[in-house]
Order: sequence, then structure tokens, then C-alpha cells
Amino acid sequence: MDKNNNDFSEAGLRRLHEVLARHVESKKIPGLVALVSRGDRTHVETIGTMRHDGGGAMRRDTIFRMASVSKPVTTAAVMVLLDECRLRLDEPVDPWLPELADRQVLKRPDGPLEDTVPARRPITVRDLLTSTFGLGLDFDLLASPIRAATFERLDYSVASGPAPDPDEWMRRLGELPLSYQPGERWQYDLGNEVLGVLVSRVTGRTLETFLRERILDPLGMKDTAFHVPADKIDRLPPLYGPDPQTGEFLVWDEAEGGRSSRPPAFQGAGGGLVSTADDYHVYFRMLLNHGMHGSERILSRPAVELMTTNRLAPEQRAARDSMYGNIAHLTVGQGQQGGWGFGMAVRTRRGDYAPIGQFGWDGGTGTTAYADPDNRLTGILLTQVGMSTPDSARLIHDFWTTLYQAIDN
Repeated sequence: MDKNNNDFSEAGLRRLHEVLARHVESKKIPGLVALVSRGDRTHVETIGTMRHDGGGAMRRDTIFRMASVSKPVTTAAVMVLLDECRLRLDEPVDPWLPELADRQVLKRPDGPLEDTVPARRPITVRDLLTSTFGLGLDFDLLASPIRAATFERLDYSVASGPAPDPDEWMRRLGELPLSYQPGERWQYDLGNEVLGVLVSRVTGRTLETFLRERILDPLGMKDTAFHVPADKIDRLPPLYGPDPQTGEFLVWDEAEGGRSSRPPAFQGAGGGLVSTADDYHVYFRMLLNHGMHGSERILSRPAVELMTTNRLAPEQRAARDSMYGNIAHLTVGQGQQGGWGFGMAVRTRRGDYAPIGQFGWDGGTGTTAYADPDNRLTGILLTQVGMSTPDSARLIHDFWTTLYQAIDN
């Protein structure tokens, strides 16, 4: 490959630095780590500090709460089980997840919880992988009874307190009707959490144990886990959720003694990982290399293709587009470009600076990680500022807009 087609322009990288630095200088983002790679070239930016009031400088090995950017990594555990024929895409999950057998489905998604009909068919592994199993965050149903009931039973965000163990969490899920028939509509997040329990039950191990053995350790992702051990806690910044009215930096989660400092009872496949820019770089490079890490195969080529290409039907994509279109002002357009594979977004149309085929996802703690097969490009940007205000979303938007201009050949 021609070196010029395997690199960034120096002027483009300088401009990327300037744009990132401007966000930190605005005092809206205390610090960040950004890693961009193309072909054989890797470039890293570390700007700002760990705390909003100073403290240590951001470092390349700073550990971040990945939030929903956990999904592309934890989904790999399911793909290993598919590769090994221990799971099959279109088989019901009832043998492992009996709590999801014999579902009732709401007659109307915004209707009363007791007004149901039987599910037309069982929930399959594919339904969970595509986030179409019938329950999840749905921006069109935020005022509905099923949204309130789901949030009350299953939420374990910073505001709600930690989740119970997986069996109790699944028991609570099993008490709820589905809002849509299995396979009908894309809804966010819950399917990934259920997948984590599925992996654990099929393998007889915790999700983290299996993920570490089959994905994390072979890739050398030594800083990726579901909590930060005491000997690394100095590398974890606090997580901030700025006040939407005043912009004041409110601490959502402290580092020492916070939720990420101890092993959770529920290892959340949808958002529970902590990691570093370099760990995520190795993972996304493996996906770009069709499942290979050096000479070692981590996932089969078809497994990677399933994960990183669109799996949604046109009407499902249209519903997803309308959901994200209605909150574009909050996300500054992130997540709006159409498709969904397994555990991550896949761009199916050109709506901004990134091309069709780019895959990855964003996290509510101010994280983003995508790879682009056409340009052999990976980009990762990590902050400690949650999306209670649009500040980290604006930073993420400007990162991608500027990064794509640095491909100048």
C-alpha cells in the first residue's frame, strides 16, 4: 500500500489537536484521550486533567468508563459461541433463559401492562443480537407504562443504584410483557444486557471470565474489565454529569470508593466495561482485520461480517431513524446514520463526514469508538463527562468531523 494512502496529513492532525484543545480550554471538558489510526500510523492526543478542578494530567493509559461503547466488545463473546455452534442464530433462547419463554405482548406499545396478547413466536438469539427482542429503550415510548415498569425493575444507572445478580435481574425482566412482537422493532440497550446473561448461562462462567479467556487476554486488553482494581484506581478519573441548567460539574461516580472500584453483582454487557484507548484500538483493529490479531484468529470472518454490517430490515431502520431524529438536538446527530449490526451501529447512508460502512458506537459517559473499512481508519475518543449536557456530544461530533478532514489524499 502506498504510504500516502495509509496515513494522515500533518496539517490535519495539527487541526485535530487544535479542535480538541479548544473543547478543553472552554472548561466544559476537563480532559480527554484520543487515538486515531490509519494503516500503520497511530496518533494519540492526551489533553487536560483527570478532575475538573485540576489534579493529574490525562495520560494515554487513563482508564475510562466505556458505557454503551461496551456493546461492540461484549457482543464478541456471543459470536464465539455462534462460531463454536454452542448457540444458533434462529434458535429460541428459552432453554437458557426460561424467564423469556411464553411471552405476552402489549396490544398497544403505549397501552396498559395487562392488555396483552401471546407472542407469535419465541425470542431467538438473533432477536437479542439485533436489539429486536421486544423490549428496550424506545425514545417514542418514554411516557408509556412499559417504559416506567422497565425502568423501575431493571435500571442500574448511576442514579438508580447497582443492579442485583443476573438471576434476580432476569426474574424481574420475566415479569414484564414485551412492548413489541419478537423481531419486530429495534429498541435500544436491553437486548445487550440479556446477551451477557445468556453467555454466562451457556458457558457456566461469568461473562467477564469467558470474555477474558476468549477475547480480552488473546488481544492483550489488560485494562478492560467490569471494574478497576485498587492498584489501577489512580488511573480512573471521576465521572461527571454537568448540571443541565448551570453547567456545574456534578460527580456521578467518584474513582476511589465509587461504583467502578469494586466488582459488580451484575456484569452489564450493555454498558459495564472500563477500558483504555489502546485496548479499544486493538479490538477495533481486529474487526478491521476480519477477526485476525497478528497470526491468531479471534473471531471467524463471517462472524465479524455479521457484526459490522446492517442486520435491520428497511422498516426497522426507518423506526430507528425516527427515534434518533427526535433526539438529534441532544446527541448532536450521533447514532443517526441508519443501520445496526450486532452490538453496534453501521452507517447505511452518508449523512455527515463519515462514509457508509463505518461501524462502532458512542457512550453516555462521553466515549466514542468507530472503525472505517474503506479508509482502514480507527478513531477512539474518551472523556469523563457524561451526556447530561450536549458538551461531550459536541466534542465527539467535532472529533469525527475534523478526523475525516485529516485523510488528505
